[in-house]
Amino acid sequence: MDIRFSTDPAAFRTMTSAQLRASFLLEKLFLPDAVPMVYSDIDRSITGSAVPVNGPLPLLASKKEMAAEHFADRREIGVINIGSPGTITVDGKEYPMVHRDGLYIGRGSKEVLFASNDPAKPARFYFVSYPAHHVYPLAHIRFSEAERAPLGSQKDANRRTIYRYIHPRGVPSCQLVMGFTELDEGSVWNTMPPHTHQRRSEVYMYFNVAPDAVVFHMMGTPEETKHIVMRNEQAVLSPCWSIHAGVATQAYCFIWAMGGENQVFEDMDGVAMTAIG
Repeated sequence: MDIRFSTDPAAFRTMTSAQLRASFLLEKLFLPDAVPMVYSDIDRSITGSAVPVNGPLPLLASKKEMAAEHFADRREIGVINIGSPGTITVDGKEYPMVHRDGLYIGRGSKEVLFASNDPAKPARFYFVSYPAHHVYPLAHIRFSEAERAPLGSQKDANRRTIYRYIHPRGVPSCQLVMGFTELDEGSVWNTMPPHTHQRRSEVYMYFNVAPDAVVFHMMGTPEETKHIVMRNEQAVLSPCWSIHAGVATQAYCFIWAMGGENQVFEDMDGVAMTAIG
């Protein structure tokens, strides 16, 4: 398990592009027959992926970083499949996971196995986990059942649809909030005007980014921003003091996941466009 330590706004101002990438970018996800994970001290999130090809992949606890026998002993997990059909088996019960289906796995679950229906077309499971102090029931979230909210406009190049999976009006959790955003063809901006939320951190994972396209993910304090160049199926950590917004050369999707004090999606500290530097 890779470990990342956060920095403060003052140190952030002096960071080079290479230092930004080393601290905040999750570059090597979705490796065949592997479960790469990144542990961050930002709200103690764990972000990872599983691409089962030659057989099921277990989600195992890292004894050094987690000091737990099972991954979910003290944690909850949100999973979304961005690949072909597969299954997730939790404590012996199998859940079919087609493209864009989600699964909430509550604290106390023991065995978690990721599998693909067809090794030639594997599932691509992406997950984010935060510590949990309460047990909420496991829930299978079909893409067709996710709460949908259209936002933005073609004029502002940010027309998009937000799909909410784990949230207070849908599948309940201890602190995890999760879903994804899909931009319309011709729209390229997300979360602009930007915001911060001191009460929680966030992780973005960009996907459906064309091979010849890039995303410029913007972060930092509103008055002194920097960017990280990102490509398909890469994730970025966002501390509570930082804005998190992006623009790309083509339309794309991104999974967002948050953990912290408040689960209300609309709880944001908006930043005026005139305040961005």
